[in-house]
Amino acid sequence: MSSQDEDPSPALSAVLSSAWSAALSAAVAVAMAVDAKADLARLLDEWEETRQGTTEQLVSILTRISELIEQETEEYYKSDPDPFDDRHPGRADPNCMLGQLLRMLFLNDDFTNSLLDTYIMSSRDISLNTAACRLLQNIVPGLDTAVVFEEKEGLVGKLFTWAREAQRPLCIYATGLLAKAMSNQEVATSHKEENAQLVPMMIKRLHELQSVEHTSCFSPTHTAQNLPQDSQDEAPHMSGFSEEGTEEKNVAESSSSISNGKSSAQRDSGGSSSSARLLPGFVYQASPHPTSKEKDDTQGGEEGGGGTKQVENGRKAKQKLNFTTSASGTEDEAEVAATSEQPSSSSSWSEMSSILIGSEYRLLPLSPTMEQRLILQYLTPLGDYQELLAIFMKMDTRSLMMNYIDLRKTKNVQLTFDALLYLASLLLHKKFATEFIAHGGVQKLLEIPRPSMAATAVSLCLYYLAYNQDAMERVCMFPGDVLTDLVSYALWLLESSHASGICHATMFFSISFSFRVVLQLFDQLDGLRRLVNLISTLEILNTDNDAPLMNEDQVFSNRQTAKHTCMALRRYFEAHLAVKTEQMKQSLHTSESGTIIPQQPPYKAYANTREQIIEMMEFLIECGPPEGPWEPVQVFCKLSCIPLMLQLISAACDWKTYYGRSDIVRFALDILAILTVVPKVQLVLADTVEVIDENRSPVPTVVGMSIILGVAEGEVFPNDAEIQKSALQVIINCVCAPDQSLSAFAVAPLRQPLHPQQPPPSHNRVLAHMWQVVQNNNGIKVLLSLLSVKVPITDADLIRALACKALVGLSRSAAIRQIISKLPLFASGHIQQVTKRPSLFSLMLEPLLIVNRNLTSQQKALYFLITKVIFSGRLLCKTGTKVITFSNDSTSRIDRHVMVNICDKFHACVISRAIFTPVVQTICDFVVSILGPHYNCAVALKHISFLTSIFVSLFNTDFINVSLKQTPAMKKQLERHMPSPPTLDSIITEYLREQHARCSNPVTTCPPFSLFNPHRCPESKQRRQASPNFTARLGSRMLYPKYRGVDRGSLDRQLIFSRFRPVSVFRENNGGDSSFTCCAFSARERFLMLGTCSGHLKLYNIFSGEEAADYTCHGSAISYIEPSRDGNFVLTSASWSVPLSALWSMDSIFTMKNSFGEDHYVEFSKLCQDRVIGTKDQVAHIYDIQTGQEVLTLNDPALANNYKRNCATFNPTDDLVLNDGVLWDVRASRAIHKFDKFNMNLSGVFHPNGLEVIINTEIVSFLNWDLRSFHLLHTVPALDQCRVVFNSNGTIMYGAMLQADDEHDVMDQQVTSPFGSSFRTFDATDYKPIATLDVKRNIFDLCTDTKDHYLAVIENQDAVTIDTVCRLYEVGRQKLAEEGDDDDQVRFLKFERNISFSSIDEDQNNDSSDPLIEELANEEEQEDQDQADLPADDAVSDHFMSSHLNHYTSGDDGDDDTDHDSE
Repeated sequence: MSSQDEDPSPALSAVLSSAWSAALSAAVAVAMAVDAKADLARLLDEWEETRQGTTEQLVSILTRISELIEQETEEYYKSDPDPFDDRHPGRADPNCMLGQLLRMLFLNDDFTNSLLDTYIMSSRDISLNTAACRLLQNIVPGLDTAVVFEEKEGLVGKLFTWAREAQRPLCIYATGLLAKAMSNQEVATSHKEENAQLVPMMIKRLHELQSVEHTSCFSPTHTAQNLPQDSQDEAPHMSGFSEEGTEEKNVAESSSSISNGKSSAQRDSGGSSSSARLLPGFVYQASPHPTSKEKDDTQGGEEGGGGTKQVENGRKAKQKLNFTTSASGTEDEAEVAATSEQPSSSSSWSEMSSILIGSEYRLLPLSPTMEQRLILQYLTPLGDYQELLAIFMKMDTRSLMMNYIDLRKTKNVQLTFDALLYLASLLLHKKFATEFIAHGGVQKLLEIPRPSMAATAVSLCLYYLAYNQDAMERVCMFPGDVLTDLVSYALWLLESSHASGICHATMFFSISFSFRVVLQLFDQLDGLRRLVNLISTLEILNTDNDAPLMNEDQVFSNRQTAKHTCMALRRYFEAHLAVKTEQMKQSLHTSESGTIIPQQPPYKAYANTREQIIEMMEFLIECGPPEGPWEPVQVFCKLSCIPLMLQLISAACDWKTYYGRSDIVRFALDILAILTVVPKVQLVLADTVEVIDENRSPVPTVVGMSIILGVAEGEVFPNDAEIQKSALQVIINCVCAPDQSLSAFAVAPLRQPLHPQQPPPSHNRVLAHMWQVVQNNNGIKVLLSLLSVKVPITDADLIRALACKALVGLSRSAAIRQIISKLPLFASGHIQQVTKRPSLFSLMLEPLLIVNRNLTSQQKALYFLITKVIFSGRLLCKTGTKVITFSNDSTSRIDRHVMVNICDKFHACVISRAIFTPVVQTICDFVVSILGPHYNCAVALKHISFLTSIFVSLFNTDFINVSLKQTPAMKKQLERHMPSPPTLDSIITEYLREQHARCSNPVTTCPPFSLFNPHRCPESKQRRQASPNFTARLGSRMLYPKYRGVDRGSLDRQLIFSRFRPVSVFRENNGGDSSFTCCAFSARERFLMLGTCSGHLKLYNIFSGEEAADYTCHGSAISYIEPSRDGNFVLTSASWSVPLSALWSMDSIFTMKNSFGEDHYVEFSKLCQDRVIGTKDQVAHIYDIQTGQEVLTLNDPALANNYKRNCATFNPTDDLVLNDGVLWDVRASRAIHKFDKFNMNLSGVFHPNGLEVIINTEIVSFLNWDLRSFHLLHTVPALDQCRVVFNSNGTIMYGAMLQADDEHDVMDQQVTSPFGSSFRTFDATDYKPIATLDVKRNIFDLCTDTKDHYLAVIENQDAVTIDTVCRLYEVGRQKLAEEGDDDDQVRFLKFERNISFSSIDEDQNNDSSDPLIEELANEEEQEDQDQADLPADDAVSDHFMSSHLNHYTSGDDGDDDTDHDSE
């Protein structure tokens, strides 16, 4: 017990001592900061007083300012910032004193101007020039060097003169300033001659200084035993100082970055060429958390030996993905932990910091080390110029660098760092790199200790070395232990270096992954986990709500890290794809022929184009899975990196201000495309992913495939074809795999789909599941939209081709094929327009095969090969060896042996005769050989009639002409097969033949053709077919009293609902502007209920036109009105005011009964109006009318279609609800079916017959919904973007076409028409268009009465003003010629028919306070409204015929009534 009580005391003492030291250091830092600012202010004041004084006074002030800046510079670099960070110190670390002093200095414009103009440019006093140059060298980190050295004319020339002729230290200060000037490409280009003279002098000076250093004695404070050794040699020494040193170092570490101006420095100097600087454009970052100590990799492995561990100075990360493949990892970690608990070495951080990050920043007295550093800084930006390479090689710069990069010789890490930067620029030259490698330069680089400032510069050298492919091949030929050390060093940089070192190491691996030996060592050392950690630890992907806020530099740094890491991962998997493909080909070739294909040497790089990568993916997909697990994919999946890539894609879509977001998305998509070769990865795309939006708010569950489809659609990245092609490739890999190739994978059980059903036996479960996932996430709509893309013009055809390919893969699903075959694109032959595009020639047959399922196996193979040969311009016989499946039944599948047999026949026929026979004749002969000997050439050409027009277009191409330049006999043979020039007779004949071919019932004996009227063969008639003439139908009522002929009702509806006569106009009576927005007939149809922009509900008497009532309902425009059938309630919806919707009671007084604050649309239930359904975005709420309580909520984010104008609605029996394109069972509160989405706006309505759903143009039957047989019946293109309103008996549909959404705010939308200027009528029994009425004014709303007498339309008053009126149209009557278009006079109704309106006339004389209450109290119960059956429809038409017989017989000719279809 006593020992346990005494154990905590040392730990407590250590904690208290550490806290006291930290507090004391903070207090001292604050005091020093105050003193430094006060000292600078005092010096500036002193300069103001003595600016006209003696030179000695000015030199003294400038010297003291320089000393102050140098002191704070040393303090700034003690915090170990990124050495590549060239931002202003105040931006890199807002709390640093150096940045504050520089800001104070540059706020004094008089001082800075005098420093440049007077003390440097004008003064001839050497001492003043020296002091000014020293100060300018110190304040360069706060200067815009490009502006200083370009605008100050003569400054650079003066510096060159001083550098060549002046004495020390002025010549060295001038050289250091020239280093900053030469970093500007324009300045360096304009002073090529001066540089050519100065560079040899500086290199010679370096040789002299280095020889002096070697002859001098070693300082006892810098003996080799105090230097940090490499991790392989002296790990105990490293663990001694990295334990406590790195902790102190990283307490003050701040985020840092470098500007994009340094991202590349390609220099072109006149006629001479220069190499390109490959500095990537990144912004550096550093975590504010203490640095964690992690275990190092096993050094060497089997080849390198050793296996020594070291404790690394790792970055503190949010999380590290720890995936270990061996059980020894725990023991190693325990051993390292035990080592770290031992007492540290006697070297403190203050002693070791000079070795690790340097401590020499003073320019006076000028030491030889500082002189060499400034000279190296001048040579660095000039190192990559080709015209200076001869000087570098002649003066043995290589041996000079070999000595400088040896830290044990230089004894100064800053000097080694500057030398490494100069070395990196020299490594861009192939000749220098080759010589450097041959003399053991790479081994010298690996001896540089880590962690240190010099180790960060090693990362740049490795990056530039990898960029030179020839040099990298030589490196890959090194012994195994050297290569292991190289990869281990780069992995340490990848995980534990500064942000710049991480970036350079990432770029190094990105290039070197193409070398198989590097790829294998990377996998052996667990490199994939370390690389993925760079993305997994990014704060921009943190979904936690308590994630810290980041500034702009940190956000940019995170995004750049994601970009570079994704690029490296793409190269990594591309290399593995090439290796796996090579192994698969070797295995297949060995099993077939017994010979072994030689493998590519490991030191040679894989160079694959995009087309080759796609071919390799297709090869692996078609040939089946590789034998055994694919380890890189397994590791990537175990690290949960597939959802990480999807999160990154989703997040990058919102980075609208980041220039590299398209690159990130493209890299990530390319990674997923390679990984989807494995079916297990495809299943991950079918799961949900947690993503965040641009405001860092979590988004409801999103399916991974929906993210891919959203990017492929092209709305996020418009006109970015590369991203669309990459996304389409992912989709193709998921839906176009052969059925039998996926059975060998062991896949996890799939989650239950929305409709549990067994896929066809021949389909693999993964493939069938991916078909369903793409369909459920509106993939058909996305792919169909891509078939019509036209921009960018260079890639539009390829995008269409990829979309066609994806549709071919999806069409193997019976459910999807049934939907696609009903779409106008295929059912109406619109796909033929798409296949005429040149780039689609090679894939033209694929969309035709989606619906042409009646072809035999050989015919499909024939069409496929003919298309390939004709449109690609070369013989692609090898494509026939692929197994191509066009449907899921066994009779339609083209087997391998069938294709090979056909290809052999084709090859023998074409190759032997192509030189002497025209191509068309060759193909015809091939057709005959395939179809059989009893077919002749004419039959063969007829069999491929769909290619005839393309044959004609090819006669003028070089492909045909090449074979026709042989002999005159060949030309004569071609003339025999070429068609004669077209004549007028042939053109007209072809035109009329095409018209006849489009007839639904073509007849052999055709009626006379006409060029003025379109041809149409007469329809077949039944014996009791109703006459198309209205008078004849009216006269035959007595002969056929029950049905009066077949199709009599349809013909009557075509006549009645194609005629509309305006009879009255309703305006507001307040004398101001008229602003109606919506309309509805009252329950007894005596009043017209009109909503206004101001939120008022007004009632107008239909017969007198007078305003009967005015109710204030909302504070904004009313968008919808619906009265109940019994007249007791009225529902209203508003645009934006709260409540958005309300239920109003009319029992005794007009009052609000219930409010629905967040539902933008509400309507009554259909059968029994005891419930209200409201819509809020994609959520449907069902309320009880009596209690006002919400009884049910219908929403599933995973099934959401996100329609812009979603309106939930009941079916006629109130058992089902259609919300956001999803069918719900109200009784079970579950989703039954999700309908495919083919438009963005309209969510759909139920047909009154209760058996069909209308969603935009698609008519879907759910008669047997309990059997899950949801089939697309047909499409009606005329219904596109039309809001549908049914009449009372469900036989007529009115459609008002929506306008495109404009960029208006909510207040503007209340006076903006959502519809066009016309409405359409359709026969709801067969969906045939009847008529289109153009009112020549924008339409806001329309409604019809229950008797089909009147149609009310809210429309603009005229084409100029925005005032809206309600115009009442009489159905079935035409406007007379003498009525004109005078809208100023309101015509009220004159009843000429004997209808039961006597009670109405009597009630009009009674006064009542509320017209709606009066209507309900005085009216008798309305007669039965069930007119859905045919007799009720007949009653309406009989009444119409009897009352208007004289009108139609006198004013209309019977022949005019035969066809009223305007569509």
